[in-house]
Amino acid sequence: MSVYQTIIRNVSAGKKMLAALLDPDVFAGNRLSAMIEHLQHTPPDFVFVGGSTSSASMETLICALKNALTIPVALFPGNISQFVPSADALLNISLVSGRNAEYLIGQHIAVSMAIKRARIEVIPTAYMLIEGGRISTTEYVSNTRSIPSDRPGIAVATALAGEQLGMRVVYLEAGSGAKTPVSAEMIKAVRTQIGVPLIVGGGICTPQQLQNAFGAGADLVVVGNVLEKEPQMLEALKKMTV
Repeated sequence: MSVYQTIIRNVSAGKKMLAALLDPDVFAGNRLSAMIEHLQHTPPDFVFVGGSTSSASMETLICALKNALTIPVALFPGNISQFVPSADALLNISLVSGRNAEYLIGQHIAVSMAIKRARIEVIPTAYMLIEGGRISTTEYVSNTRSIPSDRPGIAVATALAGEQLGMRVVYLEAGSGAKTPVSAEMIKAVRTQIGVPLIVGGGICTPQQLQNAFGAGADLVVVGNVLEKEPQMLEALKKMTV
């Protein structure tokens, strides 16, 4: 079963999902080995791999994860230099909240033939940066502005446009290390208007914040920064999906 089919099946069954986001610039050597032990003990539904800057260790990280785990490993690349063919799927993100053509379609064109040759599963993703209390790395690197956190109407219209353009998931992102996660109000507003799976990430560090996102309508929540600081938190977060 493909990664997207798994997501759809879980959404249809009402199962909430958790993904661990690992940055190859952070997880290497002993730190990676320790994180893999946590993932083996408490496996999330998916592992996403990626970051906002290029990394030569992407392939090494993915291979280590696939050799040690049985859960799907999906690419969540910040730019075309991070594409490697060994992952189970690619979140092919288009930064629909911004107006920088390079991140809307430019990078996609540059890597399209490599993706085709790899025969990797591609999940077109409407990626939306939401104000999280600080300028995120993605916002800085992409030279785009995030959607204000108190403007759910803009988020709804943007998510709808992404869905109408054929995107198969919508991803609301407050940014790595965000001071405040995407609000329940915004999640709920988007969820009630779209028909595709809704992913939420950025700034979610506690079981209560995770539960808030799920309760507002998130189908899949992505956690990353908290695992860099407290990898043992994975167990408490995973319990919220049961």
